Amino acid sequence: MPTALLEVSGVTVRFGGITALDRISFDVMSGSIAGLIGPNGAGKTTLFNCLSRLYTFSEGTIRFEGALLTDFAAHKIAALGIGRTFQNLALFRTMSVLDNVMVGGHCQTRTGFLSNALRLPWVRREERDLRERATEAIGLLDLQSVAHRPVSDLPFGTQKRVELARALLSRPKLLLLDEPASGLNHEEVDTLRQLLSRIRHELKLTILLVEHHMNLVMRVSDQVVALDFGRKIADGTPAQVQANPDVIRAYLGDAA
Repeated sequence: MPTALLEVSGVTVRFGGITALDRISFDVMSGSIAGLIGPNGAGKTTLFNCLSRLYTFSEGTIRFEGALLTDFAAHKIAALGIGRTFQNLALFRTMSVLDNVMVGGHCQTRTGFLSNALRLPWVRREERDLRERATEAIGLLDLQSVAHRPVSDLPFGTQKRVELARALLSRPKLLLLDEPASGLNHEEVDTLRQLLSRIRHELKLTILLVEHHMNLVMRVSDQVVALDFGRKIADGTPAQVQANPDVIRAYLGDAA
């Protein structure tokens, strides 16, 4: 029986007099793909920032593999096993695809400034291992043909795959994807859907994605959590959430 990899319980975030998240609770099962949906301003990115420890929540708990996330500093989250992409691409545009992807694995390396400066033998071994892993990730996401090209030369959809490959290099157990389909055309969205399913099965990953592209969410997710004005209004299978009156009202208005 699958167990919960991520447990969000009663999480509340306030910015001054504004409640951005109001007692949000849900679990994400190990090995599943969960979609987090809601209109603009629903609190989706705020919740992601809590999971990344970029924001501090005032109430509630978040547990990852049973451990409280608040026991770890933000810079320890990637090493803990949580990877993330962002709404706005955060790539090094003048660097090659391979070098960009390799950056994602540095949270797993053990060498320090002095050993790197001296180019000690274990530094070279670690760098070689990192390059091999980056090459594997590039192959998994069908980026071999552009591996040595600068990121700035590539179409937006390809850059999105580069960022995804970089996130995979930290060897995450939980992958947080913040609007991965944003700016993609219909064909690219379908390619993304196939890639997410492939990554989940081949790497045994758990995925939580924030996404406005409803067709993608409903086709790829095992579970969907819907937020509106900082509150959870639905949590279930895609079919259950699609039929939920509160979800229909949030997206289409009272007249619907």
